[in-house]
Amino acid sequence: MVQRISGQPFDVYVQEHVLKPLGMTHTSLFVSPDQRAKLAAMYDWNTNGTFTRQPDEQAIKFNTAHWPLTPGGYGLTSTIDDYTRFARMLLDGGQLDGVRILRPDTVRMMSTSQLDPATSDRSWLISDKGEMGFGIDLAVRIDPPGANGKAGEVGEFFWDGAANTLFWVDPKNQLTAVLFTQYKPFGKVPLHKKFRAAVYAGVDPTALPRKQP
Repeated sequence: MVQRISGQPFDVYVQEHVLKPLGMTHTSLFVSPDQRAKLAAMYDWNTNGTFTRQPDEQAIKFNTAHWPLTPGGYGLTSTIDDYTRFARMLLDGGQLDGVRILRPDTVRMMSTSQLDPATSDRSWLISDKGEMGFGIDLAVRIDPPGANGKAGEVGEFFWDGAANTLFWVDPKNQLTAVLFTQYKPFGKVPLHKKFRAAVYAGVDPTALPRKQP
């Protein structure tokens, strides 16, 4: 759809209209040979609590090959600094450092649950299912965390990655967070819950400005 509307291949469009304007110089869909030594190793989690490093040729195969159809919902490699710029752009209503990527009403639509409240099967929402809705490609917190849920604020939006990565945007507290890890399968270690608890343990909501995108 992006290619038909813009006339540009999807990977070219993302590079020219999102990554380059945001200064995300270390983010790409394809990692060139001269950059591959910078890729982090990937690990497999074992049931005894240990980790085994995947062979590098297996771990980097996807991002070092040219595919006939560029995926629209996964596949980028990035750094914490680069991805933080993306999260901050969303927090500021679609702009960062004077560069606008999205309109404020687009960000509001993305971060508003589009699910019918009657939709009871939310098993595909990978975090705190009973408290989450789904916007445009993002999970949205619609209820406060339960007794055993992960820390967060109503109105935050986020997503988790296959290698146990995580980012979220909390407009209420003007907060973004990015966590990068490199192990599979997903969810075998309670790192996300502990990371969120640590982040919110340091938040004093009375000291923060309120700003909605």
